[in-house]
Parts: sequence; structure tokens; C-alpha cells
Amino acid sequence: QVQLVESGGGLVQAGGSLRLSCAASGRTFSMYTMAWFRQAPGKERDFVAVVSGSGSRTYYADSVKGRFTISRDNAKNTVYLQMNSLKPEDTAVYYCAQGSWYFMNWIRGMEYWGKGTLVTVSS
Repeated sequence: QVQLVESGGGLVQAGGSLRLSCAASGRTFSMYTMAWFRQAPGKERDFVAVVSGSGSRTYYADSVKGRFTISRDNAKNTVYLQMNSLKPEDTAVYYCAQGSWYFMNWIRGMEYWGKGTLVTVSS
């Protein structure tokens, strides 16, 4: 059974940084694409960033490009999201997901989801 557990969320001031982690278990981690999504109150779940199984390919939403970095450590079965220059509009619950590389339709490629971690950016 695949489990994804996010951590690292919290309250931060605008301009600050946070690093989210997602620990995965249940199947061979390096074989699967990992992604981060976020959902703000009253809004749909949006794609944030994705990384291929090997870590060689990444892709970002325009809204976070240049500020966020996704990475993975296959030896630790963990994916990270380094978030810098945070803005109030980054406030959301951030979800980790695992699945396949489905270019430009990322949510469709995801099979498993974590329960999320809340990031709040104050102005």
C-alpha cells in the first residue's frame, strides 16, 4: 500500500522560505514521477511542480518558476519542495502525489496522494 506523508508546512512571512518534504513508501520510489500540487481555500487543486523518477526532468507552474525547486532523494524515498520568496498568494494546502509523467495534464497522471500540509504566508 502506497503512503505519502508530507511535512514542513507552517506560517512564514512574505519573502521567506520553507522546505516541504514528502516521504513515500509502498513501492519502488525511483520508478515513479513525483509532484506537488496545492489548493487554496475555495479554489481547485493546482499543479505546482513535478520531477521524473530519476530526477533528470522537472517542470514548474509559471506562478512558481524561479522561486520553487523540486528535488528528490531516491535513497531516502523522499521528494522535496524548496520554496523561496514566498508570497501571500502561495498560501494553500500543499499535496504530494505519485504517478506517471503526463505532460501538461499532471493531475491525470497521479495515482496516489498525501493528506497535505498547510503553508500560510503572511503579508
